[in-house]
Amino acid sequence: MAARAGIVVTGTEVLSGRVTDRNGPWLSERLREAGVELAHISIVGDRPRDMEAALGFLAAEGVDLIVTSGGLGPTADDLTAEVVGRFQGREMVLDEPLEERIGEILRPLLARWPQLDEEAVRESNRKQAVIPRGATILEPVGTAPGLVVPPGDGDGPTVVVLPGPPRELQPLWELAVGTDAFAAAVGGATEYRQSILRMFGIPESEIAASLRAVEETGVDVSKLEVTTCLRRGEIELATRWEPADDEVYRRFEAMIRERHADTLFSDDGSTIDQQVAALLRGPPARTVAVAESCTGGLMAARLTDPPGASEYFAGGVVVYANEAKVELAGVPGELIERYGAVSVEVARALAEGAIERFDADLGLGITGVAGPGGGTEEKPVGLVCFCVAERGGGRIERAVQLPGGRVDVRDRSTTVTLHLLRRLLLGQRDGEAPGAEAEQARA
Repeated sequence: MAARAGIVVTGTEVLSGRVTDRNGPWLSERLREAGVELAHISIVGDRPRDMEAALGFLAAEGVDLIVTSGGLGPTADDLTAEVVGRFQGREMVLDEPLEERIGEILRPLLARWPQLDEEAVRESNRKQAVIPRGATILEPVGTAPGLVVPPGDGDGPTVVVLPGPPRELQPLWELAVGTDAFAAAVGGATEYRQSILRMFGIPESEIAASLRAVEETGVDVSKLEVTTCLRRGEIELATRWEPADDEVYRRFEAMIRERHADTLFSDDGSTIDQQVAALLRGPPARTVAVAESCTGGLMAARLTDPPGASEYFAGGVVVYANEAKVELAGVPGELIERYGAVSVEVARALAEGAIERFDADLGLGITGVAGPGGGTEEKPVGLVCFCVAERGGGRIERAVQLPGGRVDVRDRSTTVTLHLLRRLLLGQRDGEAPGAEAEQARA
């Protein structure tokens, strides 16, 4: 059997939702890469009893490795090392060389703020050098060291203790993987392969039907770990398998490709954002500009998320009010009066205005009713009009009724726009791409 692991994320701020957990998903992927099967992720507050309960649960589940994040700071509520030491049956001791190294890390801080009480700072950080006897120390990136703590009696899971800040946790994880204690704990690790297929314009129910159809052809899907996820209006089909089942996955993927050739846009794990950025970089290199209304800048933000976006992003304007559409994007006022602000005609004018204002090769225009108010019988909440256009050339326009609340409508609008832009960049134009009815169904 493969080695199994559990993750315990500590912190009342994470448990309460004030801070989003970024460590659990990151560690999950790293465990997969190491050939370790993740069984559970738990989030607990800064209470020793709850931490001990989470550790005890995972030990009872028979995991070989537990990874904790958080609770290694100098304050009174940072108790993870102490809790883990007690759980593993190991005495807590002061590691004087570690204390000295932490002191060296603090030296620039004390020099920068001479008004700080040096002794008080050193005393509060001394607790970070108190560790379970026999633990392997992972040299700190901040002031908190990581630890690899085997069970004191040799029976039970090894615990990898990591700090909470991702910029500290991630490099310490790499150190933990290289330790003898980690290798001993995951001796049963196996190799896993993973593939991610992404589709746009397909409901999850259709994927479920496809999985049943694949099984009916005799493909042993039970040898594959298949998960589906609806993310930002797209379907993500993630599959994990062992090398011995390569042929099973090959047949599985071939059938999915055949059944969903018109909606499959990524077979290498790449996102629509990455694909659009690559197409814009070229060759040929092209620039894009945005004039957006209901998305309120989200489209420009999404286009500029990838590093190096300045190579292709010319600029954008948020034109919420009709006056802004006229003055900033050059939309003719009579066009708004005739068709209304939420119309394909105005979306087209926004796209063309973005091209002219920013001297771009491509323009994106978005206008819609994000809700919860503002909808009418003719133009209900969720109706969004799109246009992606190229200078002096073709364009793709859509009017789409998007589901969900305000956040969903705004976010999905950016996804629809990126897919329309991708099609334009691949040479499709209106009349060649799926029509408005199909696009509405796919959104």
